[in-house]
Amino acid sequence: MIIQFCGMSGAGKTTLALQTKIQLEQLNIPVEIIDADEYRKHIIKDLGFSKQDRCENIRRLAFIADKFSTHNIVTIICAINPYEEIRKELKNTYKNVKTIFINCDISELIKRDTKGLYKKALLPDNHSDKIRNLTGINDPFEMPIDADLIVYTDKESIKVSAERIVQFIKTNYQA
Repeated sequence: MIIQFCGMSGAGKTTLALQTKIQLEQLNIPVEIIDADEYRKHIIKDLGFSKQDRCENIRRLAFIADKFSTHNIVTIICAINPYEEIRKELKNTYKNVKTIFINCDISELIKRDTKGLYKKALLPDNHSDKIRNLTGINDPFEMPIDADLIVYTDKESIKVSAERIVQFIKTNYQA
């Protein structure tokens, strides 16, 4: 099973993946997390943040996820994954792919600003530190049309969200 998380920066994708992994391991369900931030630092350094590069990034992560999944390891891809077309491509290319939308209101994301990205994206256009391709601010984020599950990290605790994800996986996991 491949779980493709999608959600904007700071929504809680990595935190939820880690909490979900702990709970699944307690149930003896094997799980692997593929975190896009980590893979970008080590394996996918050649890609930028254009639409084409973002889609290629997801394709590569999904290819790796599929290798784990074929061994009955639940694999969670933690990535912003902003485009509906690539999310659908994954569902059409690989077996048992589920989309979980990690939803969080933009005002809460700006408050959290865990990486300082929103502050930089909201700088004046002529500022040298301005980020010009932050998903949801000055680059698109397409809401999932048919997410298999939506969790609301601005309305429910990480614990509740993780429990909902674990229940969803238990219901859909085929060992």
